[in-house]
Amino acid sequence: MSDQVDAPRKPSVFLERQSYRRRRIIDAARVLPLLGLLLWLIPLLWTDEGVAGVRSSTAIVYLFSVWLVLVVLSCVVSTALAFRDGPQSPPHDDEAAQ
Repeated sequence: MSDQVDAPRKPSVFLERQSYRRRRIIDAARVLPLLGLLLWLIPLLWTDEGVAGVRSSTAIVYLFSVWLVLVVLSCVVSTALAFRDGPQSPPHDDEAAQ
């Protein structure tokens, strides 16, 4: 027989799947502006061979494309948050019902 004392087990942390996913979507919404900033700074690193910089038309097309992708991603994140929250009903006034 062993004289070991069973250590009390910590209860496992259970996160509801919906709240966990909602938090990850909120995290994505917080990271999106930083991702956009980093993507907008990339043209500063571009160089052509023998030329000091890159053509401005190429950079503008790139920046517009990044902007468009950010708009689409923000719409997706916004829709996902609205869908996770469920339909919002306006608060009803109990006094008005009487």
